[in-house]
Amino acid sequence: MSVGPVRAATPADVPTIARFIRELARYEQLEHQLDLDEARLRDHLFGQHPACGALIAEASGVPAGFALWFQTYSTFRTRPCLHLEDLFVLPEFRDRGLGLALLRELAAVAVARDCPRLDWQVLDWNAPAIGFYEKQGARVLPDWRVCRLDGDALQKVAAAAR
Repeated sequence: MSVGPVRAATPADVPTIARFIRELARYEQLEHQLDLDEARLRDHLFGQHPACGALIAEASGVPAGFALWFQTYSTFRTRPCLHLEDLFVLPEFRDRGLGLALLRELAAVAVARDCPRLDWQVLDWNAPAIGFYEKQGARVLPDWRVCRLDGDALQKVAAAAR
């Protein structure tokens, strides 16, 4: 199979993107956290006020992977930035350059939008992904940790604002 183009996702791709998200959750051993709703995903990607964007990588016309991103903001740079939420290629299509093609296309989107940076997270046990990202020139920042409020903790902090 030849490596095909990377293209912007369309509304018709939502079921495929949902399948990729399920496969990614399985790969990351996080299926128990999945609350995937295709109608919400469609609205967030293609609704009146899109919250995110997606790219699809194809191999011989078959969707083989995706990247999902959203805009963030840097107060230090006083400019919008992009955050790569997910980059995933189906196992049978790996090692064909599709992940690199997705990353390059998203970097081009960031440059076209005059974003000073593209950020993402990687699980510390995912050595193949870390190696891939570092090979592209990415720095894995050792001094930053992800913080998260969710579930009851999020509700408790929000209730304290009332």
